Amino acid sequence: MWKRYKWTWILLAVVVVVAGFLVVNSLGLGKEKLPVISTVENFSFENVDGKTVTLDDTKGKVRLFYFFYTSCPDVCPITTFMLSQTQKQLIKDGLFNKDVQFVSISFDPKVDTREKIKQFGDKFYVDYNGWYFLRGEDQKIRDIAEKSFKIGIIGDNKDNYSHSNLIALVDRDNQVRKLYNANDTENVTAEVLAKDVKDLAK
Repeated sequence: MWKRYKWTWILLAVVVVVAGFLVVNSLGLGKEKLPVISTVENFSFENVDGKTVTLDDTKGKVRLFYFFYTSCPDVCPITTFMLSQTQKQLIKDGLFNKDVQFVSISFDPKVDTREKIKQFGDKFYVDYNGWYFLRGEDQKIRDIAEKSFKIGIIGDNKDNYSHSNLIALVDRDNQVRKLYNANDTENVTAEVLAKDVKDLAK
């Protein structure tokens, strides 16, 4: 019987192996699980349209958080451009706003009015349906940056600000799962961010 149906059995074995691989891959089995770094505390900040946005308004989505200020002479525009390229890929994949949102929070509320923040966002073709640009009380922003995202912000104006240029990947349950050093442009790219976001959204 083996000799007679040898190729049938071989073909069947190949089909089983391939099917098993596809199941394991689709379920993410065997992949390294991202650790839980921290949990995002609730917040209530003002969006560019004047509406109040809280953490609950974004819950249930995978999110990328970024802290910036519009007068930043170097890293903030560069990193926001990278996020805009990530947005572009996620829109193409049909995930942006449906499963994924971005949250950018200004830590310079004295200078960064709603109008100025929107002008900043418009430069990067931001889709405001899925990308919040927020402002709020200075100390509250610093507290959530440090406590929830391990992001340090020092200085009190655009001439002496110093901050960690990190992007935070947050899951659907408000847990920070990864922090990217956006200054590491060799390893942190729009493609890397889009892939990680899509993997976590699954």
